Amino acid sequence: MNIDSCRDSFVEYLQFEKRFSPHTLVAYQTDLSQFIDYLEHTYEIKVIEEVNHSLIRSWIVDLMNHKISPRSVNRKITTLKTFYKFLLRQKIVVENPMLKIQSPKTSKRLPVFVEKEKMDTLLDNIEFGDDATGLRNKLIIELFYATGMRLSELINLKESDVDLYANQVKVLGKRNKERIIPFAAELKNLIKKYMDSKPESSLDLLFLSDKGKKMSEKFVYTSVKMYLSQVTTIDKKSPHVLRHTFATHMLNNGADLNAIKDLLGHANLSATQVYTHNTVEKLKNIHKQAHPKA
Repeated sequence: MNIDSCRDSFVEYLQFEKRFSPHTLVAYQTDLSQFIDYLEHTYEIKVIEEVNHSLIRSWIVDLMNHKISPRSVNRKITTLKTFYKFLLRQKIVVENPMLKIQSPKTSKRLPVFVEKEKMDTLLDNIEFGDDATGLRNKLIIELFYATGMRLSELINLKESDVDLYANQVKVLGKRNKERIIPFAAELKNLIKKYMDSKPESSLDLLFLSDKGKKMSEKFVYTSVKMYLSQVTTIDKKSPHVLRHTFATHMLNNGADLNAIKDLLGHANLSATQVYTHNTVEKLKNIHKQAHPKA
């Protein structure tokens, strides 16, 4: 069977059956297209039956020779593993060449986060403005930090998802899984003020552009980066850093790891455990500063 057709069927499966996000779909499609291009230009292979583990391994070696990071290579390997599981279920192939593929080792990268004092400065001292745009931009920062939600979850948040009586918000996460996240009572007033001042629109979305349209991910990313740049010098300044900041600050203040897992919408605890490393680093610093023999 033609590899391009296999890829297209796989992407449709991810989109309509697994309901992957547009961002994830693009990543999978890009990885597979790169793999297919490599097979065609290097070995003139266009059918899936001719692909074996040696060819896959040669692609991985080629990626690493081009200085692609082990982390990125591992993501592409994950794409191929998911792809071949799909092909096996569809009986397009009878063997899984990925069983003989080993992933390169990667160094553990700790989540980057903003220190509490700098978040306090951002939310208490930075001027956002009292008009609809300023209120919206501040609420975006506040909600990311208060809930740890993802960028895609925030821009798709509906007004009807916000419960101002119970001080909680309903979030539609990955795989269309809903979760409820509480927020502090102080945030209620800001939400009300923004709702009262936002542009009129037929869309039932909490956040709107200045023209009353749905906001783009790029706009929110750029806005968050601009405000974070005013209080921190960390290299990465993004909505996801605010998600990391939420989880790290919660853990540092004694929150249960399982509770943080549920709030973040992680499928398993291993994804949440990475935040414990930041807590260990904090304890090391305290020990170094306080212990006479440190």
